[in-house]
Amino acid sequence: MIIGVWIASGTVATLIYYCLKILSPELFLAAGMVLCSIVSVSLGISWGTTGTVGLALMGIVAGFGIPIYWTAGAGVSGAFFGNKMSPLSDTTKLAPAVTGTNLFDHCQNMLPATVHSILIALVIYFVVGFTLIDTSQVSFDCIHAFTTVLDDAFWISPIMLFLAVLIIVLAVMKQPPIPTLFAGAMAGGIMAIFCRGAGLHETFAFANSGYSINTDVPEIDPLLNRCGIQSMSWIISLGLWALGFGRALERVGCLQAIIKVVILKVKSFADIRISAIMTSVTNDTVAGDPYLSIALPGRMCALVYRAMGFSSLNLSRTAGEGGTLMSPLIPWNAGGAYVITVLCMGIADRISKTCCASPSHLLAGCHWSSVSYMP
Repeated sequence: MIIGVWIASGTVATLIYYCLKILSPELFLAAGMVLCSIVSVSLGISWGTTGTVGLALMGIVAGFGIPIYWTAGAGVSGAFFGNKMSPLSDTTKLAPAVTGTNLFDHCQNMLPATVHSILIALVIYFVVGFTLIDTSQVSFDCIHAFTTVLDDAFWISPIMLFLAVLIIVLAVMKQPPIPTLFAGAMAGGIMAIFCRGAGLHETFAFANSGYSINTDVPEIDPLLNRCGIQSMSWIISLGLWALGFGRALERVGCLQAIIKVVILKVKSFADIRISAIMTSVTNDTVAGDPYLSIALPGRMCALVYRAMGFSSLNLSRTAGEGGTLMSPLIPWNAGGAYVITVLCMGIADRISKTCCASPSHLLAGCHWSSVSYMP
């Protein structure tokens, strides 16, 4: 809902517009990761951050000639870091709940490993921006064409950033995440009605079916013609099937039998940590659901940790690392499927290969350089 109405109101277009005007190609990846981290920590939600800020970054990438997969990686890194560290996050709450630890102690215990990891990623994106990305390929005519199209199609104004400020303020005030995001969706609908002249029926259609616009620029249209509740229905169904499959495996004792064999062989703290995190990763891969990947090892390994005299905080951190952070890396996992869908990875792949195929194309001077970076 929130992504659909934010696109309709012009907030996503405004983010793309100002980032194209302000950010330099060299700093784009590092700045994008930091921006996603801040928003995700404030909101406690990786999916919402990926679908709003991450989507805006994907809209900017064509203008800068930066590889799409580097951009998606930077956005996902920041979004899932914030999701893991925010006390508002559902997965961050789940890990201490199933292991019997305190939420804020859990967050504090995650700081050393997680902060070091994100700093390493930041350095990598910074170095890549100044070394591997050929800034000579940046077409300022392309950027001008992008900003002109966005300015013509939407009302570009700092006022449109009010929606992002609103949900960040509500999050800082420690309001519950679902009402906070719903307030952002409602505010986006009001902005679409009063700032862009949309009708009430249209606004509900944006929330349900997504936004649709034709700018005659194929690099922009796929990023703006999307979202809404219906576009996410297959991901929701995937999550339901994953939960059902995981529950079936749990009920018949399949996963427990495997885990018990592993646990019987552990003799040290390193052994039990590796067993717990590999259990989370295995569940992420087999069951395809991050929640089950946190809950199952958390419940099954808690007694082992206590029996061996180890703090359950280490287990909650391990389950979070294996469950949350592996989720977007597995294509059939709910997290991976969402990232691929909302960031238009398949569409971006096709555009990167066909952009400027026609001499009469509006952005004839622009091309994406992602092909050379594809695996």
